[in-house]
Amino acid sequence: MAQAESLVNALKNLLKARGITYAQLAKGLGLSEASVKRIFAERSFTLERLDQVCTLLGIQISDLARMVVAEQPVPSRLTEEQEKKLVADPKLLLVAVHALHQWTLDEIVSNFAMTQAECIRLLARLDKLGILDLLPNNRIRVRVAPDFSWLPGGPIQQYFRAQLRNDFFNSHFDKPGEKMIMVSGTLSEESNAAVQRAMNRLPAEFLAAHQQDLTLPLERRTGSAMIVALRPWSPAHFQQMRRQKEQ
Repeated sequence: MAQAESLVNALKNLLKARGITYAQLAKGLGLSEASVKRIFAERSFTLERLDQVCTLLGIQISDLARMVVAEQPVPSRLTEEQEKKLVADPKLLLVAVHALHQWTLDEIVSNFAMTQAECIRLLARLDKLGILDLLPNNRIRVRVAPDFSWLPGGPIQQYFRAQLRNDFFNSHFDKPGEKMIMVSGTLSEESNAAVQRAMNRLPAEFLAAHQQDLTLPLERRTGSAMIVALRPWSPAHFQQMRRQKEQ
């Protein structure tokens, strides 16, 4: 019973880290929310059900067991040194990003201009960096948590910010699969905080959808990026025309 409780607690911790609710998990499993709550409360997981939950979280049952044994969560971020080494080698970064997105060796090789041997060498470097494990038959197991994110302001974010300026926003966002919303107004601190709470729910829903869709064949999935931003702001030339307040 103690081992079962440890496994369930590890699952709960992963769900919390990912921001995935019982309702979202139930949708992915094709069950009612009440059924999922009962399974967790009674710890009545069948092996098949446990495997389904782990698949939705992007891990294997063996990964969950190792987390229990280690009694510590897997890291949700890389170190700055790891990120610097990825940015220094575009092909290494490409393989790392797609491996972290749960792509297989064959999927990477079939979609990008590199040989299998070259891809294996890059995966071996990522293994040495501690980002993933290159297993027998060239299977890939990532060493980061499902809620993984890049370091705020770190080398990877700086790299992608440059790509955002030069590429991502070079679109009218009017094609299928594209959408951009921009609104403006004046908000109190309380309203700003309320909007930010709503924004915080979007990444969890995005990542839950990502994990759920990992069960689909690659040809039905497309690399997607979502950016949501909020800050006190008005155009610079508006600021220049502000009336100076008397001292």
